[in-house]
Amino acid sequence: MLTATKIRIYPNKAQAEKLAKAFGCARWYWNNSLAETQKIYQATGKGLGQYQLNARLPQLKSEVAWLGETHSQVLQSVSLHLSRAFVNFFERRAKYPQFKNKHRKQSIQYPQGVKVIDSCKVFLPKIGHIKAVVHRELAGVIKTVTVSKDPSGKYFASILTENGIEAPAASLNGKILGIDVGLTDLAVTSDGSKFSNPKHVAKAQKNLARKQQHLSRKVKGSNTCNKARLHVAKAHERVANARKDYLHKLSTRLVNENQVIAVEDLHVKGMMKNHNLARAIGDASWSSFTNMLKYKTAKAGKGYIEVNRFFASSKTCSCCLHAQAKMPLDIRMWTCDKCGVRHDRDVNAAINIRNEAQRMITAGIVVTANGGAVSRGAGRKSSITLAPLKLETPSFRAG
Repeated sequence: MLTATKIRIYPNKAQAEKLAKAFGCARWYWNNSLAETQKIYQATGKGLGQYQLNARLPQLKSEVAWLGETHSQVLQSVSLHLSRAFVNFFERRAKYPQFKNKHRKQSIQYPQGVKVIDSCKVFLPKIGHIKAVVHRELAGVIKTVTVSKDPSGKYFASILTENGIEAPAASLNGKILGIDVGLTDLAVTSDGSKFSNPKHVAKAQKNLARKQQHLSRKVKGSNTCNKARLHVAKAHERVANARKDYLHKLSTRLVNENQVIAVEDLHVKGMMKNHNLARAIGDASWSSFTNMLKYKTAKAGKGYIEVNRFFASSKTCSCCLHAQAKMPLDIRMWTCDKCGVRHDRDVNAAINIRNEAQRMITAGIVVTANGGAVSRGAGRKSSITLAPLKLETPSFRAG
């Protein structure tokens, strides 16, 4: 089982300068490799793989002296990530790789050589011992460490560990909870519970607009501009932290109280193209919520089921299974034309999602979150092979 723990680190002035150089070298090498890959692809129709990118490093270090000040494996990790980015693009899992900007989030990765000392320091090659707040025990062997700097100026280290213990088998026995996500209510469950949408961005909109307006009036590159940029970044960070805190608490509660979680496989990226609802959908963060449910159920050995997005959960009567001809978004309460039962739109959709998940379990077509053995009752087991799951442990002491 792989677990990623994000901790806060506090480099001193000298260490911050070294990290800034490492961020700059990694960013420069990414942009240089991306430009060279595009050039070669246009000329030959073939790009550069990880091996070809690493083979360029000795010559680049001889031409650019300061490139050698960074740990060599940090630059090799850039080659790995760029090659994977192109693979993900050609397999339609991600967008085309973009050039990196120094004004956004910076990160580097150490594949080895990092040590955590006495839960208060982190040793990074060529950087030294950095003060850290390790708020939980790091069980297992350290695989990789990703050091990042947020736009607000805070430094973090995401430590990926492997504890050598197999992930628990996902059990599909017990209570099944259907969840329908929305904008008015973030989550509506099949048992009738409704969890409101805090709308963090909407509440902070005036403050964000005011700080952004102050930033737009500053001279670019000046000290006052940098201070105003930090104010904007910290305001956005507070909104993001509030959203994460709410989603973590809600997802943990739902996983602890139920044995199987069923949600709808929504195409969020496609829905974000609706400019009238894009901000509200992004503020609700449905993808983050469902991802939290997914890895938390896998860690607890519980079931997680995704129902097909084309399943008509909203306009199908959960009592007689009659599908209404039309169901506009403005209709929140409706009466079935066949059986006459009056439904709450969201609760009815959650019940249909739960029933569809039960049907999938009975039919044996369930894909679980952790890819282990699926228990469906005494003497009935099904093994599904999936990619290894990376469990990401949240940090609540980052501020």
